[in-house]
Amino acid sequence: MSDTGYYVGVISGTSVDAIDCALIETTPSHTKLLATCSGKYPDKLRSDILSLCDTASISLQDLGTLDNRIARAFADTINELMAQSNFTASQISAIGSHGQTVFHQPAGDHRFSMQLGDPNIMAELTGVTTVGDFRRRDMAAGGQGAPLAPLFHQHFFYSAEHRRCVVNIGGMSNITLLNPAHEATPRGYDTGPGNVLMDTWIQQERGARFDEAGNWAASGEVDETLLRLLLDEPYFSVPPPKSTGRELFNLAWLQNKLAAVSHSVRAADVQRTLLELTALSISRALDDVTTELIVCGGGAYNAALMQRLQQLTPTCRVQPSDACGLSADWVEAVTFAWLAHRALNRQTVDSRDLTGASHPVILGGIYYA
Repeated sequence: MSDTGYYVGVISGTSVDAIDCALIETTPSHTKLLATCSGKYPDKLRSDILSLCDTASISLQDLGTLDNRIARAFADTINELMAQSNFTASQISAIGSHGQTVFHQPAGDHRFSMQLGDPNIMAELTGVTTVGDFRRRDMAAGGQGAPLAPLFHQHFFYSAEHRRCVVNIGGMSNITLLNPAHEATPRGYDTGPGNVLMDTWIQQERGARFDEAGNWAASGEVDETLLRLLLDEPYFSVPPPKSTGRELFNLAWLQNKLAAVSHSVRAADVQRTLLELTALSISRALDDVTTELIVCGGGAYNAALMQRLQQLTPTCRVQPSDACGLSADWVEAVTFAWLAHRALNRQTVDSRDLTGASHPVILGGIYYA
């Protein structure tokens, strides 16, 4: 397998808001984004995914069907990307598919992470070799299966001049403290909720999928009592490596916290307090020598959140990843294209300082077209 090639990465995050698909050209030292495509889940499919994430209960028949439906939606988006960019299946070395996370259990005797979207179907419908199931080999080696994005962050965003930190604010937030030694493993972990609670709350209260630019949050005020209860969550004091998901931070968790507040909290104030929770949990994870905070994921477009991050980290320059050469929308999709490149070239990934894995492993199962 060549060290240089064209790869496609595809992912839908914990917000279940889009299927992000990116085409890259990559070499051992350089990665270039060539084309992108964003697909949408049909409303019924998105609803079924969110229902499973919220209830963690489903029949085996429905689980298999959902796995199939997600794979077909992914394949449709990939085929659309190839058509738009005038690339044929024979030109692409592989697809790196993260899949759709529906459950993540990073601790205990039987740790596992479940991503749906059958790679067999994707390879068949696209005609492209597909690499999937990236997280479970890390977990088999004693890791938490997340975060994996810091490995790509070190490859793409490393700077010899600046002490950088990359934060991806998707449904959850994960942070990467880049190592000054380019080839070394960075430090990184999930800091806690990113957009997931804000999205869930505004959907319940206003019927919107997300808070455009954080405008609703900006209209409210932080409720200090609620904020203390939110920050009292034990996860925030657990030392890394650590990872989390909707299994912990969900509407039921928020409602339990609200129920413990002795006074009524305005809906807009809840939203503003949730934004504060996200901003604080990220800013507290930074080390004292960080000079640049690079933000990717949907949170980069939340102006109120970006402003608050800048206020909380006055010695840092807070900027979207666009300023460093890669759009905030596509960092995660590019990550899994890059990981597919590593898998096909039988290159191990050293995630010991990220996930707690006991040794480096090759991530991803390969499904040949």
